[in-house]
Amino acid sequence: MAIARIEHTNLTVTNPQRSAELFMRLCGWHIRWEGPSMGDGYTVHVGSDTDYLALYTNDTIKGDFTKGQPINHVGIQVDDLAEARKIVEKAGLKPFSEGTYEPGPSTFYFFDWDGIEFEIVSYG
Repeated sequence: MAIARIEHTNLTVTNPQRSAELFMRLCGWHIRWEGPSMGDGYTVHVGSDTDYLALYTNDTIKGDFTKGQPINHVGIQVDDLAEARKIVEKAGLKPFSEGTYEPGPSTFYFFDWDGIEFEIVSYG
């Protein structure tokens, strides 16, 4: 059987530059590419050298997506959970459901400006 990894995830957002700025601060990522894209849209690829989030928008995107339709949440692993929480709060977003799961990670969740849920995880 082949070994696979997720190379990118494409998310629809109302403001890809704002979202990219958050992920650059939160994850230490960089913009890999940005420019015009399908459907008269605009996309920003933000991530590492090996994987990324493609943040897409066009003039018809209104945001305020319903949780769980079609995605439940996106999990992102960080080294420093407390610092990640500060970055999320500084962006005006509200962490919730903080906890520790045995024997695994410490975690919290937040919704971005468009209602997309993210889980921030640290195994440190």
